[in-house]
Amino acid sequence: MMLLATGCNWLRARDQLNKGVQAYKNARYEEAIDHFNKSVALDPGLGVARLYLATAYFGQFVPGVDTPENVHNAEQAIDQYQKVLDSNPNTSSRITALKGIAALYFGLKRFDKAKEFHRKVLEQDPTDPEAYYSIGVIDWTQTYAPNQELRSRLSLKPDEPLKDEKVCDELRTKNQGLVKEGVDMLNQAIKLRKDYDDAMAYLNLMYRQKADIECGDPLLRVEDLKKADEFVEQAMGIKKRKAEEESKQTGIVMDQGK
Repeated sequence: MMLLATGCNWLRARDQLNKGVQAYKNARYEEAIDHFNKSVALDPGLGVARLYLATAYFGQFVPGVDTPENVHNAEQAIDQYQKVLDSNPNTSSRITALKGIAALYFGLKRFDKAKEFHRKVLEQDPTDPEAYYSIGVIDWTQTYAPNQELRSRLSLKPDEPLKDEKVCDELRTKNQGLVKEGVDMLNQAIKLRKDYDDAMAYLNLMYRQKADIECGDPLLRVEDLKKADEFVEQAMGIKKRKAEEESKQTGIVMDQGK
């Protein structure tokens, strides 16, 4: 009888999982969460159901919105992803959970925690270009905020250099380590994925942050801005090529102009 009950729970858990997947595909997240919760309750060892449950909670989370309900959705998703990790899953599921937690922390603007989990991804797979890219994006985000705050305080235009050396030193103290890490991470992402146009676009932005902390050396600033422009050109060139290749595959004829 115990074996029969176990077998019935196994079948019911998978039935709830399938119903949850269908609800999730149709963006009925609350219904999906209900099915996935039932699936996990019937078979706690069904890791894929817990992954789907975390993803469904994630689907209700809106990055950057600081309301109690929204934060609660993020926390529930993180909790389920963490339970996946605690179950000692295979490498693929572990990486999926780690990336999910990292993305949620980024959406909550808890940038150091987001980087912590992207680094855990790299412990599992040191050749994952997206993890390097994500750390680079976070580094840029963390450098951009104090830069903009300083410029607003001094009423400086976006492309205007910081002429006050004391002010420049203040910004360099805050941003130098992050700029270096960001440049290194984005370069590594491109090394692993040669046509990583998004990483090139952020390298452009990061070199502009680097230019702003080249205190007292206008030549270095010019060199950084030149590199930034080069990465813009590379990114645009790759995006154009990808668009042309996609149009050939779908049969869309690009307007060549007259």
